[in-house]
Amino acid sequence: MSPRKNALAVMIGLAMASQAVYAQAPQQNSDATDDVEHITVSGSQVKLNDSFAGGQVSRGGRAGILGNLDMMDSPFNSINFTADIIREQQSRSVADVLQNDPVVRVAKGFGNFQELYVMRGLPVYSDDMTYNGLFGILPRQYVAAELLERVEVFRGASAFLNGAAPGGSGLGGSVNIVPKRAGEEPLNRFTLGYESQGHLLGAVDVSRRFGEEGNSTGVRVNLVQRGGETSVDNQDRDLSVASVGIDHEGEKVRVSLDLGFQDHQVDAPRPAVTPSGGIPKAPESDTNFAQPWTYTNERQFFGAVRGEYDFTDTITGWVAYGFREGEEDNIFANPTAQVSGDSSAYRFDNVRNDSIRSGEVGVNMEFETGDVAHTLITSASVFSLSSENAYAFSSFAGFPGSIYDPQPADMPAADFFVGGELNNPLVTEETDLSSVAIADMLSLLEGKLLVTVGGRLQNIETRTFNYNDGSALSLYDESKFTPVAGVVYKSSEQLSYYANYIEGLLPGEVAPASSGGEPITNAGEVFAPYSAEQIEVGVKYDAGQYGGALSVFSTSKQSSVVKDNVFSTDGEQENQGVELSVFGMPSDNLRVVGGFTWLDAEMTKTQDGLLDGKTAIGVPELQLNVNVEWDVIAVPGLTLDARAAYTSEQYASADNSLEVEASNRFDIGARYSFLVGLTDITLRARIDNVFDNNYWASVGGYPGSNYLVLSEPRTVKLSASVNF
Repeated sequence: MSPRKNALAVMIGLAMASQAVYAQAPQQNSDATDDVEHITVSGSQVKLNDSFAGGQVSRGGRAGILGNLDMMDSPFNSINFTADIIREQQSRSVADVLQNDPVVRVAKGFGNFQELYVMRGLPVYSDDMTYNGLFGILPRQYVAAELLERVEVFRGASAFLNGAAPGGSGLGGSVNIVPKRAGEEPLNRFTLGYESQGHLLGAVDVSRRFGEEGNSTGVRVNLVQRGGETSVDNQDRDLSVASVGIDHEGEKVRVSLDLGFQDHQVDAPRPAVTPSGGIPKAPESDTNFAQPWTYTNERQFFGAVRGEYDFTDTITGWVAYGFREGEEDNIFANPTAQVSGDSSAYRFDNVRNDSIRSGEVGVNMEFETGDVAHTLITSASVFSLSSENAYAFSSFAGFPGSIYDPQPADMPAADFFVGGELNNPLVTEETDLSSVAIADMLSLLEGKLLVTVGGRLQNIETRTFNYNDGSALSLYDESKFTPVAGVVYKSSEQLSYYANYIEGLLPGEVAPASSGGEPITNAGEVFAPYSAEQIEVGVKYDAGQYGGALSVFSTSKQSSVVKDNVFSTDGEQENQGVELSVFGMPSDNLRVVGGFTWLDAEMTKTQDGLLDGKTAIGVPELQLNVNVEWDVIAVPGLTLDARAAYTSEQYASADNSLEVEASNRFDIGARYSFLVGLTDITLRARIDNVFDNNYWASVGGYPGSNYLVLSEPRTVKLSASVNF
C-alpha cells in the first residue's frame, strides 16, 4: 500500500475512533468549568486569546492572515505557550520553550550556532520565525526568552497563511513570537539568577497602563544581562537585551509598537560534529571540543508596528511594518570525527550584515448570504532583504584533534579560500518577496460548520552578487499560487473535527555546475518554486479544565535528483504521521502539557530509485514529551515540576547505514512563592538533564546534512524574582 493510502486509512480510523471517544465521554460537569471563563477571539490581528486552564498554553493563536483563532474554530493544529511556562521553567531562549512540544526537536544550523527547530521531520530556521506576524524581524540566530509573551507553534505547512518563508524553510511548521504587553496591574519585577559554572543573570521587567478610558495605553520595558561560563566547559556566553512594547486600544483602533536590541556573544561555542565512516560514541555532555579562538557574535536592532482599525461594525483593516538591522561576526572550526573520536577541522571565518524590511496590509469584511455568514479577508505583503557577506577558510587539509580529549590548536591563517573582505563586506544577496492573498471563512449551521477557502499568489525574486567585486551573478524571479481549504465541524461545545489541505513553498533551486565530480549539462537552469502538499485531519477536545488534539497528516515535498548528468527537482519525500497533544489542569493542583509524535519520513522518488523507501536523515520515528506541575497543598506556595522527553533512533546517512541511538532527557524543578509585606517573592530551582545523560541530541537539520549535536550537560538553575 502506498504511503498516501496508508495515511488515508489512518485518517479514516481516526475519525471513527474520535466518534467512539465522544460517545463514551461523560456529560460535562458544569461545576468543574464555571470558573474557566474565556473570551473567544476570532480574526483579530492584535487581541490575544485567553490562557487555557492552568495558564501554560493559550486557547488559540495566530493563523497568519486569518488572525488569532480559538483552537476549536481553527482548521489547523497549533500549541501556544504563554509567559507563565516560559518564566517558571527559567527558559533562556525560544529553544528552551519548544522543549515542551512533542512535535518539535531542537537542532543547530548548518555551519553556525543558529537555533533550528525540526517540525514534522522538516527544518524551521530561527530566522524564519515571525514576530507578531512579520517575517525576518527577529534576531537571526538566537532569541532571548525575556522578549517573549507567547511562543505560538503552528504545525504544518503555512504558505497561504504567512507567505513563503524568506530563509527557505517552514514546510513542516512555523513559529510566531508575541512580544510582551503591559497587563492590567502595574508590574515591577526584578530577577537575579545563577547557572552552573558561574553563569549569572540580572533582569528587570516593568510595565504600566495609562489613559482615562480604562487604561487604554500600556508600556512594558525589559532589560536583561547574562554573562559567564556555561555548563559546557570553557564556553562563555554574554547576552544583553533591551526592549520596549507600547500598545493602545481605543474604541475603534488598536495599535502596538515594539523595539528591541540584542547583543549575543559566545566564546568557544561547542560546534556540531560531522561523522566519518561511523557514529562516534557521544562524549561526556560537558565536553567542549571547540577551539578557544572560535566565537560567534551578533548584534541586532529590530522593531515592528501593527495597527487595526474598525471602519464599521463589519469592516476592519490592519497594517503592519517592521525592520531589522543585524551584524554577525564568527570564527568556526567544526570537526569531522571518526568512530574512534579522532577528528579533523579547519578554520572558517565569516561576517554578515543584514538590512530587512517587512510589511503587510489587509482588510476583514463580514457579511451574510442567506443563512451563511462570511468573513472575507484580503491581504498583501512585502519582504526585502539586503545582505552583505564575506568569508575566509584555512587549508582544507585541516588540523588533527579528538572529541574525547580536546586540545587547543594553533589558529591557522584563514587565507586558503577567501571571498570578499571581512572588514568591508559587499552586498552578495538581495531578496524581495511579495504576495497577495484572499480567503473566505464561512460559518454554516449556526456556527457548527466552519469552512475556509482561499489562495495566495507569491512572487520570489533573488539576486546574487560576486563576493569580491559586487558584480551580478544570478537573477531569480518566479511566482507560485498556493491554495488552502479547511473545514471544522463542532459536534458539541467539547468536540470539534477538522481537516485541511494546505501547501508549503520554497524558492526553486538552481542547477549546480557539478555533482559527485561530474559536470551537470543544465548547469545554471533556474527551477520554479516548489511546494509541499499537506493533507491533515484531526479532532480537538475541550473539557474546560483540560483539552487536547489528535491529528493525522501527510506531507509530500519535492527534492532534487541528478540523472544522466541532468539536474531536476523530480525527487520526492513523503512525511506522514500522527500527533497527540494534551494540556490543561485535570485537577485543582495539577497542570500537564505533553503528547507524542509518530512519524514516517520516507524517500519515495530518488536518483535511479536507489534510496526509495529509505528514511530521511535526522527524523526520529517516535517523540514523547510530558511536563507536569504539582502545587503541594500541604505547603502553600510550593510547586514541583518534572519534564521527560524521549526521542527514538535517527538515521545519519541517506542509505540508512548509520544510526544514532535513542535518547532520554529528564528535568526537574521547584519554586516557592511567598509574601513579605506587600512584596511577592518567588524562589526557583531547576535541574535540566538531571541524570547527565550523554547522547547525540539531533542529526543534521540542513537538507542532506548529517552533523551531530551533543546533548546539553546537567545544568542547575537558581533564580529569585521580586514583584512589588
